Amino acid sequence: MNQYEVTFIVDPVLSGEEIKATAQTYVDHLKNEGCEIVHFDEMGLRQLAYPINRRTSGVYFCIEFQMNGNNAIPTAELALRRDERIIRFLTVKLDKYGVKYNEDKRNGLIGTVKKKKKKEDKRDGRRDNRRDNRRDDRRRQDSPKPEAPKAEAPKAEAPKAEVKKEEEE
Repeated sequence: MNQYEVTFIVDPVLSGEEIKATAQTYVDHLKNEGCEIVHFDEMGLRQLAYPINRRTSGVYFCIEFQMNGNNAIPTAELALRRDERIIRFLTVKLDKYGVKYNEDKRNGLIGTVKKKKKKEDKRDGRRDNRRDNRRDDRRRQDSPKPEAPKAEAPKAEAPKAEVKKEEEE
């Protein structure tokens, strides 16, 4: 079985019910063509990279499905082209890496931010605080340093040149 993914953008001017009904029509269309829906994702309202039909945002949907053969793709794309509510669409055939990536993403293995734990330093059992130490060093550099009293060296005076006065005659 081949696995495909169709992503499309719906015009945001429509009401919320109309937007969901539009997406549902394509899910139903694919099911009627004999496809098995693997995952349906409503990505929500997003900004477009450039204006399309005087729109700067759109509601994104992604449908991942499996099917035998390619019979449903041309009919689904024709329906997407004819629908005025759809701004853009893209259909992609997924290879084994794409299928694995999507599964991992759904399971939360990709796209989540994990906080790094501080590692124990094996040598002396202390935590590895290099980043914290660098911050402390920067703070020390920025803070004013107390000035030590300066010992003043005696100033050597330059010998004064004697001006010879001419005798008045």
